Amino acid sequence: MMTIQESMQQIGQQARKASHAMLRATDKQKAMALEAMAHALDAQRGSLQAANNIDLEAGRAKQLAAPLLDRLTLSDRSIDTMIAGLRQIAHMADPVGSLTATTVRPNGMQVAQMRVPLGIIGIIYESRPNVTIDAAALCLKSGNATILRGGSEALHSNLALGKIIRMGLNTAGLPEHAVQVVETPDRAAVGAMITMTDYIDVIIPRGGKELIKRLANEARVPMIKHLDGNCHVYVDKHADLEKAAEIAFNAKTYRYGVCGAMETLLVHQDIATVFLPTLGKRLITHGVELRGCSRTQALLPSALAATDEDWATEYLGPVLAVRVVDSIADAIDHITRWGSGHTDSIVTEHIQAAQQFQREVDSSSVYVNLPTCFADGFEYGLGAEIGISTNRLHARGPVGLEGLTTLKWVLQGNGQIRG
Repeated sequence: MMTIQESMQQIGQQARKASHAMLRATDKQKAMALEAMAHALDAQRGSLQAANNIDLEAGRAKQLAAPLLDRLTLSDRSIDTMIAGLRQIAHMADPVGSLTATTVRPNGMQVAQMRVPLGIIGIIYESRPNVTIDAAALCLKSGNATILRGGSEALHSNLALGKIIRMGLNTAGLPEHAVQVVETPDRAAVGAMITMTDYIDVIIPRGGKELIKRLANEARVPMIKHLDGNCHVYVDKHADLEKAAEIAFNAKTYRYGVCGAMETLLVHQDIATVFLPTLGKRLITHGVELRGCSRTQALLPSALAATDEDWATEYLGPVLAVRVVDSIADAIDHITRWGSGHTDSIVTEHIQAAQQFQREVDSSSVYVNLPTCFADGFEYGLGAEIGISTNRLHARGPVGLEGLTTLKWVLQGNGQIRG
């Protein structure tokens, strides 16, 4: 029997060999593999959901929180979304091999950059089995090999999805080890992955703060990561209040467990007395607990007093912090202090306010008149996302195909020599 370290080394070696083979993969092969996966997902949804039910029953027995169970569930809707994502990615332009504009140097030498895969991507994630498909599809289309290590709570779901992925690879004549799902729930596999600098070029973690902190402290492989999604919606004094109410309600209640869910609502003082009582009543009726500043509590007596911890918290549940602010500058200052650099939105009909907010809020996505729950690669037209990065390097925001590639310089000449 191999140790965990030996097993992970073998997986790494297989991935490295597959990554070299993927450099020869054609766009036609990639599309064929993704279409085959989509077909298999649809045909095998019954057996897939049976595997998922094993994970859900175990999760309930362990009393997993409701947001985690929501993320874990492979409903017909989520399977349909995965299928649509696979087909969208299959028909997207292949980024690999594309060239930047060519510069001709005085000696006639031609200089350009070519987009190429990152190599081998290790993805470590919790709860969400849909990540298995999204990650496999994006890595495959961008010419990368990938090693997927999902959480133990989704083991049966991920293994079932792994079989579907291998079926698609085999159908297209691509290397089976281009996508590998780690089969052990042992956490030592994570420790091995984040130190495998010979075999993994970048780690992309998707999970809670504790996982990200652990990886940030222990990893030797570079990471593309985000810590949390403490997202804000600011309702400006120039907002259309009917539009603002729909945006704010959707931003919070679309799905509590997504990283783009609104966690803090900021409202300009000039419209707070008109706007907050109606929206607050609607949110409370929907089961959302409100925690507010003193001015919010004066308008919404049932709101609990908010603390600094509330301003800093990603609830991932039916809790919302609410603050009345004096100005757009105060709203931006609040986001700068308490936000996580993920996704923030302003609701306004004033173009200068919108421009100021988008210029000064330093987040990976900044919206005007949209709910923050649009923070999703599929909604951005990326087909799917590998994650949402709050890094500045190498990618920022939803990471799609282009974010999984890099550039190399390619030069062409006709015998020029350097004098």
